[in-house]
Amino acid sequence: MVSAPWENEWFMARIQRALVSVTDKTGIVDFARALAAMGVEILSTGGTFRVLKDAGIAPLREVADVTGFPEMLDGRVKTIHPRIAGGILAMRSKGEHMRAIAEHGIPAIDLVCVNLYEFEKIAAKQDAPLEELIENIDIGGPTMIRAAAKNWQDVAVVTSAADYVPIIEELQTTGSLSEKTHWSLAKKAFATTAAYDRAVSARLGEIPPTGDVLPATLDIRAPRTLSLRYGENPHQHAALYATSRAGVAGAEQLHGKELSYNNLVDLDAAWQLIGEFDGPASAIIKHTNPCGCAESATLGESYRRAFEADPVSAFGGVLAFNRAVDEETATEIAKTFVEAIAAPEYSAEALRILTARRNLRLLRVAHAAPELVVKSISGGFLAQTPDVHRLSRAETRVVTSREPSAEEWAALEFGWKVCKHVKSNAIVYARAGQTISVGAGQMSRVDSAKFGAMKAALPLAGTVVASDAFFPFPDGVEEAAKHGVTAVIEPGGSVNDDKVIEAAERLGLAMVFTGVRHFRH
Repeated sequence: MVSAPWENEWFMARIQRALVSVTDKTGIVDFARALAAMGVEILSTGGTFRVLKDAGIAPLREVADVTGFPEMLDGRVKTIHPRIAGGILAMRSKGEHMRAIAEHGIPAIDLVCVNLYEFEKIAAKQDAPLEELIENIDIGGPTMIRAAAKNWQDVAVVTSAADYVPIIEELQTTGSLSEKTHWSLAKKAFATTAAYDRAVSARLGEIPPTGDVLPATLDIRAPRTLSLRYGENPHQHAALYATSRAGVAGAEQLHGKELSYNNLVDLDAAWQLIGEFDGPASAIIKHTNPCGCAESATLGESYRRAFEADPVSAFGGVLAFNRAVDEETATEIAKTFVEAIAAPEYSAEALRILTARRNLRLLRVAHAAPELVVKSISGGFLAQTPDVHRLSRAETRVVTSREPSAEEWAALEFGWKVCKHVKSNAIVYARAGQTISVGAGQMSRVDSAKFGAMKAALPLAGTVVASDAFFPFPDGVEEAAKHGVTAVIEPGGSVNDDKVIEAAERLGLAMVFTGVRHFRH
């Protein structure tokens, strides 16, 4: 077993000289002032030097005084010089290293405090020109960080303002930084430069010509933001890794006990479904499948309609709303047991009602731009673009002699939106703005039709059916028709389309082909 690298009792690193050069100057004056108060000489560059000088920090020297060269090439060349690199990389335990820097009059540097050009801030602008992106790629910063991290035993490398206070407190308490602190800072430094290089590579890779909407190399990197009690089951370990402050992964938990792995999976399914609707809408999810969904004039009414479709399955469900949860909606929610809720906001009255449930998890979620959908398989990953297709009535084709009525069209379009978020084979019985029943995840489409009809709590007569993929045989349509369905929406494309259409004609159904499939595995 490899021992921890800080288990050397001889280690004692005192800070006599620090190089400070930061883009984000948050807290830097207080940090430098505290170092200077302990007798540490500060070396600095450009804008950082001016800020520290104006603050009266002393002793303070400009890097150009050490190198003997002024900053050059619009600031591109500042710290890249043997008199700086040598002072960082010299290993104190090697006599030849120390003799070499002494021979050339190179001052040893014991602490490097650097953060990088804000490339990611510029990269977030989709219209940022290539020249601006290139100019915001830091060169000297990563070089100094890597050099200091490589020589971590002798040089403390500080890349985050969050470390300023703990470092000062340790120095004030012990007079030095421990080897454990040095090692922790070095690991953080290498992670910083790795993330920076990935951000540059990913953003430049988006610039045409790329020839492909998928990356040539799938680069997955996200910090662990939450350790979970366990995974899908208690014997599995799990954690949440977030790439953004938006979406479910970046949500703010306002109330309730800790989130579970399954909570997060269901919350994401609910949040994705609710994003399909423009009017006030509610979704109730159980095991990633919708058991109720509705869109109405008010949020409270949409929740009541979503709940009445399947009250049994709704017990212990996960909810999502596309509007701020108000008092009316919260009052309805409080009538049954709910695991978790995702919403963009909550009124004060709603919070008062819902926080009375001690274990109910409440999440405030911000909209997130669609990203690649990534799944792990044994030995690798699958990646695909997100299914963001929204149906336009103009792209559909009515394949029966009877056109859908206005009411049927509204129900068909609603059912199609929900069907997209049901595990295949997916069948959704719907009315305008309301799911009536859902048949999900069966091995045959006719079984999904039967299952959806079997578990319906509301009357099926006069409903429509949405199917995420084509009916391979007439039996699925015939099964739905037994229960009073009047119209069907499906992609079409089966070799048996003619037989399916004939069955619809014979049964008096209106049938619409979308030409788009929505499998969800």
